[in-house]
Amino acid sequence: MNTIPTTFNGGLYSYTAIGGGERQGDGGLSAVILNRGERVSRFSLFEELAKASFDRVISIEGTKKRFDTDALFASFPFVRFILLKENLNAGEEINLAVSELSGGLFFVLWNDLKILRGGAAGRMAKIKNAHSRLCTVPVIQDCRFETIPTLTSPVLIRGKAGTLPFAPQADGQETIFPFDGVGIYDRERFIRLGGFDSTIKNFHWQLMDLGFRARLWGETIVSTLQVKLSYEGTVPQSDSTLNGDYRRFYLKNLAPVFRGEYANLPLRRFPGFLKCSRLDLYSAWEEFAEARRWIAETGRHFCRDFRAVLDSWEYGGARGGDL
Repeated sequence: MNTIPTTFNGGLYSYTAIGGGERQGDGGLSAVILNRGERVSRFSLFEELAKASFDRVISIEGTKKRFDTDALFASFPFVRFILLKENLNAGEEINLAVSELSGGLFFVLWNDLKILRGGAAGRMAKIKNAHSRLCTVPVIQDCRFETIPTLTSPVLIRGKAGTLPFAPQADGQETIFPFDGVGIYDRERFIRLGGFDSTIKNFHWQLMDLGFRARLWGETIVSTLQVKLSYEGTVPQSDSTLNGDYRRFYLKNLAPVFRGEYANLPLRRFPGFLKCSRLDLYSAWEEFAEARRWIAETGRHFCRDFRAVLDSWEYGGARGGDL
């Protein structure tokens, strides 16, 4: 079993970096570009980033060299291209990019997103610095310019944890996680939180894990209407299959109990976990014990448990989908 990381380990990957020798701006905000698909032209995106004056730009290229990398490298010397030597999931790619940066803030977006409003780096940094929070998330629209319900509330329905998606309507609305990972992050807070859990492979459960851990540890993720993006193609669909990644998410975030000044994972949680996990006794105990070790090491960072998150949440609802 992979050991759950207790500290940020974003640089533990094999890769080659080219470019990025020039500093484009000094507003305190860098950009992290995640790439998917082969048909999207990235030239216009990098032109937008150049005009926006981001301090640094990191583009995670993956293991397969893209057809336009050489041309982009020649045209945009301020971009640092990360050529991976191993396949990483999106959370690991963000961790790696963060390890390459040194500034205070970073903005995560995908190559199939277009910045419609509020894209200047200095402006976004000012929006983020106006409040102490882990992440500020923008409005995102589909290719027909219809707003996507990118915010999510935790709910409890007949004793079962769930989520309720809704569209942003005001600045400062809270959400459990940044939709598709897109948002303006505080680098120091992100690292202190441990970043994305590299032992969780499904990006949906990585996002849920980061978001719930943030809330449990006293951080917040909120919306802004001052920055707007749109997908140039199909809106990505998340995979919320209840698999081993979900079990790890559950043990780290929903099962712990906060008492006094720290959290713990009580042994009384094990029978219920064994019953629902569909694992044999040994495998279930191995997963449970690993989560107990992680919580024993990180329990002092908790300031509430899942029940308290529900009780304190401002945007609850009567309906929600299964976690």
